[in-house]
Amino acid sequence: MTALDTLTTPAVPRRTSPSRGLVLAMLRLHRSALLFWLGLVVVAAGALLWAMGPGADAAWTEYTDTGCDLSHPNLGCDIPGPANSRYQTAVAVGIGLIRLLPLLTGAWAAGALIGRELENGTAQLAWTQSVGPLRWLAAKLAVPAVLLMAGTLTLTLLHRMLWSSDLAPLGVMSWRAWYDDGTFEINGTIAAAQALAALAIGVLVGLLLRRTLPALGVAVLAVVSLVYVLDEVRPHLWPVKTAVRGLEDGTAGSDSMIVETGALTASGARVPIPSCSGEPGCDARNGITHYYADYHPASHFWPLQLMETGLLLAVAALAAATAFVLLRRRTGAAV
Repeated sequence: MTALDTLTTPAVPRRTSPSRGLVLAMLRLHRSALLFWLGLVVVAAGALLWAMGPGADAAWTEYTDTGCDLSHPNLGCDIPGPANSRYQTAVAVGIGLIRLLPLLTGAWAAGALIGRELENGTAQLAWTQSVGPLRWLAAKLAVPAVLLMAGTLTLTLLHRMLWSSDLAPLGVMSWRAWYDDGTFEINGTIAAAQALAALAIGVLVGLLLRRTLPALGVAVLAVVSLVYVLDEVRPHLWPVKTAVRGLEDGTAGSDSMIVETGALTASGARVPIPSCSGEPGCDARNGITHYYADYHPASHFWPLQLMETGLLLAVAALAAATAFVLLRRRTGAAV
């Protein structure tokens, strides 16, 4: 082969697989959403890391310097100082951003990811290329799901490290129990499952309505409703324990998720606690012999977590499967 042959040999074009090309095109098209997601993760992670380190140290030092850690703290301990306020703000920012994630995900998936592309025709254009409708939808679900899982699980791990770093000072300074909604959802697998469910719901709503603003509004309403319903049914996802106390002992509930409280009569019947306003002998005159409390102890954290996570993943799978069926029927695409 001569030097002239070498110069005139045509270059072999670099081929990109249709799936890889679809992923790259999707990342370019939604780069603003990607940058926003990365920024949200960075801000939330930074707030949690600061709270875990210098924020908590400064708040605890301020707390002990004022003598609030002693057996007889002064009345000023009920008012947090500036270091504690900064610590609380950082934790609230981290928790708030993570809890806001399902709402943002559902709105974006319905409006920008699916609804806008169907409304302006870019989805139909993509289907005429080398990628079919079903593969297009699979990429729309898979790529955001991977990014959401990676970021959300990272923030969950950071929050769990913060919450379990030193439970004694944390409990004094922040007043957050394991069963509080924000703490409970972010300390386990629920936050990631909520994001996946919101993504699938948003995609389905976008396919159903095919318009940006209506799809965005309906998706937000659907995600809010889902989170609200699961918050309400959460205490009933696992069998409760029951504690019975005498009239002088009061009701149970230390470090527990209280589901129901009431009073017991001599026959064992459950009745509401009477409004006695501290009147001596009022309970006995109403036939009350004991108090009871149905509750979840801290050992029920993971059973409740996994049950709710399973429900969220079931919703996500159902919404995704429905989206595939709907798209196939509309386009006649083969599986």
